[in-house]
Amino acid sequence: MKNILKSSLVTLLIIVSVSAYSQKEKFAHIDSNELLAVMPERSELEKQLQSEYQTLEASLQQMSQEYQRKVAEYQELQTAGGSELILQTKVSEIQDLETRIQQFQASAQEAIQQKELELMEGLYEIAKKAISEVANENGYTYVFDAAVLLHKPDGDDILPLVKKKLGITSTIPTE
Repeated sequence: MKNILKSSLVTLLIIVSVSAYSQKEKFAHIDSNELLAVMPERSELEKQLQSEYQTLEASLQQMSQEYQRKVAEYQELQTAGGSELILQTKVSEIQDLETRIQQFQASAQEAIQQKELELMEGLYEIAKKAISEVANENGYTYVFDAAVLLHKPDGDDILPLVKKKLGITSTIPTE
């Protein structure tokens, strides 16, 4: 009799514990892309990125002008009947410059991507902190990113709460 009573009591405690645990789970979702798009820090980030891009674009423009100048020199020498050695030297210079331009373009693209990642990291941290604070304040156990889900889970959309936490009143800017 004691064993049956103990078994029943343990079973009852397990059922109550599981029931209580499952009731504590609270789910929410947020579209992180939408949040990042309306954050005021985003425009400053884009300005910095644009400035970096313009600096690299100016360097590429200078290299392109040098390339055009060397091609024009080669064509003049060729028309004027320049020596084969000088023509070969000019072709080599042009080819070297072409290679440098291609390498610069690849490096510039990589540098822009790296700069964007570097700048976005700070934005992600601000968003992540605000999401965590809202989740904790409102008792959410899990917050899913709706931007990467094919099906939104049952739960609340906390985007308005996070925007309020960050002091954002605007919507996604239209271009």
